[in-house]
Amino acid sequence: MIYDIAIIGGGPAGYTAAERAAAGGLKTVLFEKKAIGGVCLNEGCIPTKTLLYSAKLWDNMKGAAKYGISVPEGPAFDMKKIIDRKNKIVKKLTGGVKMTVTSYGATIVEQEAVIEGEQDGLFRISAGGELYEVTYLLVCTGSDTVIPPIPGLSEIDYWTSKEALESSELPGSLVIIGGGVIGMEFASFFNSMGVQVSVIEMMPEILGAMDKETSAMLRSEYQKRGVNFNLNTKVTAVSKEGVTIEKDGKSSLVKADRVLLSVGRKANLGQVGLDKLNIELLRNGVKVDEHLQTSHPHVYACGDITGRSMLAHTAIREAEVAINHILGVEDRMNYDCVPGVVYTNPEVAGVGKTEEELKAAGISYHVQKLPMVYSGRFVAENETVNGLCKMILDDDDCIIGCHILGNPASEIIVVAGIAIQKGYTVDEFQKSVFPHPTVGEIFHEILFS
Repeated sequence: MIYDIAIIGGGPAGYTAAERAAAGGLKTVLFEKKAIGGVCLNEGCIPTKTLLYSAKLWDNMKGAAKYGISVPEGPAFDMKKIIDRKNKIVKKLTGGVKMTVTSYGATIVEQEAVIEGEQDGLFRISAGGELYEVTYLLVCTGSDTVIPPIPGLSEIDYWTSKEALESSELPGSLVIIGGGVIGMEFASFFNSMGVQVSVIEMMPEILGAMDKETSAMLRSEYQKRGVNFNLNTKVTAVSKEGVTIEKDGKSSLVKADRVLLSVGRKANLGQVGLDKLNIELLRNGVKVDEHLQTSHPHVYACGDITGRSMLAHTAIREAEVAINHILGVEDRMNYDCVPGVVYTNPEVAGVGKTEEELKAAGISYHVQKLPMVYSGRFVAENETVNGLCKMILDDDDCIIGCHILGNPASEIIVVAGIAIQKGYTVDEFQKSVFPHPTVGEIFHEILFS
């Protein structure tokens, strides 16, 4: 079986690449050993957002009186129905992806693929007892959950995001080890559903490399809602009683019914057989150029396996760039305008440079910012959090960063991302017309502030 291109991994990068390659006239085969859609569709982006939307509706019902709405018999939720709805949506979307990929003429092989080597200018791949020969190879094997070597971990029934998404029973208390994006999204969900949540984070602030001002504001909001945060804190052991932590040289126990591990993900470099091709690695992933081309001219890598930007939308764009390069279409990857979003309630979103990043690099910049209440639509729809929107500008008044706390940050951040991608100055962006009333008008207000 001879193909123009083989794609290993059916997550966002893989299925996007299969669609684009087949649409471009390449005879395409896509290998996926688990489930089409990858981690994102099956146990990541989509299921978490489905649960978070249920939690958001629950939050809105509990606060409905502020909007003049009463719930006569009191609001209630059914956790089993919430999980069942999540499963139904995942099934619907994975089926849709399969149908779309095959509609373009790509072949899907639901078997584990292993690279056997290269012979006579063709890559040899074995899967399900069959041998495939291909001219181009695109590796999109994603990432795995990091399981740190914490004493006692193997002796307890801990959760990763996978188990947390499957449980229809709520624990009375939950300790989340890791205050990054995934950790905070689960903190948001379980806090909304009435679970006592504690977050343990080694760094001085939550949300990793995201803007520290909006991150601190989000943490403050969740502290008001009862979430306990232990920053600058090391986990030294876990047990059935809870998590032992160390801070400022002092040890203490944080009791919990459940422990959720959320300390990050690592590129899945093993088993697929990349070593047979002597592909160059960089830090924690496969080294690629701006076209997602590896050290081998006919091998490309996209998504989490590059270890660069572990986001589904990054993977999708990388796949488009890689296939365009194979097809001879001019394109290149730009990581400066990739938005990052935290789907808590309220949402946090950022794109481009952060103040912390610019200070560390010694780059001059200035900031223009306003509370989100300068948007009439935001005031009409938000009774609790004031929020913040900040724009970061360089010395030429070009927009190089934007960071937002407040709903719907995930929807409007793309506007700032486009401005960064296009290199807009304040003067150019000021000429954009925003419909009134919209939350996105906050950009217009900021640029005239």
